[in-house]
Amino acid sequence: MKTILSDQQLAITIKRLSHQILENNDDLSNTCIIGIQPRGVWFSNRIAKEIRAIAPGTSLEYGILDITFYRDDVRNELHIANQTDIPFSIEGKNVVLIDDVLYTGRTIRAGMDALLDFGRPRKVELCVLIDRRFSRELPIQPDYSGKAIDSIISQKVKVCWQENEGKDEVVLL
Repeated sequence: MKTILSDQQLAITIKRLSHQILENNDDLSNTCIIGIQPRGVWFSNRIAKEIRAIAPGTSLEYGILDITFYRDDVRNELHIANQTDIPFSIEGKNVVLIDDVLYTGRTIRAGMDALLDFGRPRKVELCVLIDRRFSRELPIQPDYSGKAIDSIISQKVKVCWQENEGKDEVVLL
């Protein structure tokens, strides 16, 4: 097991990514953040909280998206859906789609398919905590990346959050 991001490095990375999102979306009235269920929600919660702390008084719309039934790579099992909560229109908005690890790109493709059921955004940007760059099966690249790593297919990236695992850390197994 190798630590990719310690708790302190993770906090700095979240702060940096939040600043980058604000830098590229200075008018938050037309921007929303949507975290992908299940693992991207812990990360997107932190990003939304940090952006609200950096730019107090601005209204940032934030939602969570379940992609269970949009996946193309797990069709033979019975799946239990997570919650989708997007209490606003994404029509014509800049959407920052957030997930913890970008691996093959299939989760993000499913996320974009699911997103279109809620309207047609003006622009979709992708923010990921970890980019496993050489494992892509689809031509998907992040606009915002916490850390890019090179890993082999047998390795796994595990993102631990204080809220569900008792500590903040990213490790390579």
